[in-house]
Amino acid sequence: MLKAAFNALKNLFSTPATIDYPFEKSPKNKEARGLILFEEPKCIWCLKCEDVCPPGAIRFTQDRESFDYTYHYNPYLCIYCSECVRACPDSAVALSQCNELSPPTDDKNMNDNWFKIEKEAEESKIAVKELKKIKKEESS
Repeated sequence: MLKAAFNALKNLFSTPATIDYPFEKSPKNKEARGLILFEEPKCIWCLKCEDVCPPGAIRFTQDRESFDYTYHYNPYLCIYCSECVRACPDSAVALSQCNELSPPTDDKNMNDNWFKIEKEAEESKIAVKELKKIKKEESS
């Protein structure tokens, strides 16, 4: 009991271990990873980033007429593991990370929209594969 009282007095006059948050920013962890950045002109559309993303935060939808891909990224689903950045081929380097985190969102339907994007991504790839197969059969 005497030891506890001594510790209480010692802590009363020592500097606090916490920071004065609104006035001082928290120091950033050196190993922390931030938001994924995508540069479309550099992308070779290999889709490796989509394949290696553990939570499925990266999806590509494919246009049924031009067969072009569209990149979709959900920063709120991303676990910032950097696997997509590592999987991006050296010839492209279309993905990188910045030190910023994703800003808060007011979109209450964001997850519902993401589920639609995931479904569209799967359906579009299957449809394009079938269209290419039909075109190949017609040309032969």
